[in-house]
Amino acid sequence: MRIAGPIILGLAVIICQSSGAQEKAKEVKLTGNICCPKCELGTADTCGTVVVVKEKDKEIVYTFDAASNKKYHSEICNTPKKGTVTAVVTDAKKRTIMVKKVTFE
Repeated sequence: MRIAGPIILGLAVIICQSSGAQEKAKEVKLTGNICCPKCELGTADTCGTVVVVKEKDKEIVYTFDAASNKKYHSEICNTPKKGTVTAVVTDAKKRTIMVKKVTFE
């Protein structure tokens, strides 16, 4: 019985920690220049869709995921547009976003 108490306590701690790790991804609004990284920025070998956001003195580039790129790329390739993107960040390190809505100015 002396062993069962610490084991149960340890399992309870593990369960509490794992449930806290499953946070919902937050929806963000990004306002900036929506463009092609190949045609407009010259930073990629293939066409894609990105939104360039100014934060303080830096320009931060968020890349649309594959499905979002396919949906919105034809509107911005060779003709960048200013707009607002409502999205969920799917990869914070690579700044990849899953787009829910795009509003062009």
